Amino acid sequence: MSQSHFDRLERMYLSANVNAMIFDTTTIKIEDGSAQIGLTIHEKYFHALGAIHGSVYFKLLDDAAFFATNSVVTDVFVLTKSFEIHFRRPVDSGVLRAVGLLKKSTENSFIAESELLNEDGKVVAHGSGEFVKSKVKLTPKIGYK
Repeated sequence: MSQSHFDRLERMYLSANVNAMIFDTTTIKIEDGSAQIGLTIHEKYFHALGAIHGSVYFKLLDDAAFFATNSVVTDVFVLTKSFEIHFRRPVDSGVLRAVGLLKKSTENSFIAESELLNEDGKVVAHGSGEFVKSKVKLTPKIGYK
C-alpha cells in the first residue's frame, strides 16, 4: 500500500458530511492494516446521564475498523457487513482514541477489530466486524482525492 492511498482515505474521512456535521474535532491516521481516530469529547455527544451516547462509541469503533480494512483495498470502497460492540465504561470528558486493526482477509471479505481508549489508555469499549468489497470505485467523486 502507498502513503498516497492512506492520505486520500484520511481526506475522504475528514470531508465526509456525517463527520463534518457530528464530529468537529476529529483526527485520523491510516497505515497498512490499521487506523487510529481521535475525538475530543464535548457535551453535545452526551445522553441524559451525562456521558457519551453509545452511537458515538459505535461510530468511532466501526470507522477505525473500516479504515484499517480499506487501507489494504485500493480499488473500491468497503462496506460494513456486520459489527458488534462491547461497552466497558462510560466516558464524559477528555480525548478518545479508536484503534482499528485488520485481522483476517480473503478475496472479498475482511475481519477487523477495534478498541476505544480513554486518555489514560484504558479500554472503554471494543468491537469487531466483517467488511466486504463494494462495487463503488475509489474516486474523487466520493472524496478520495
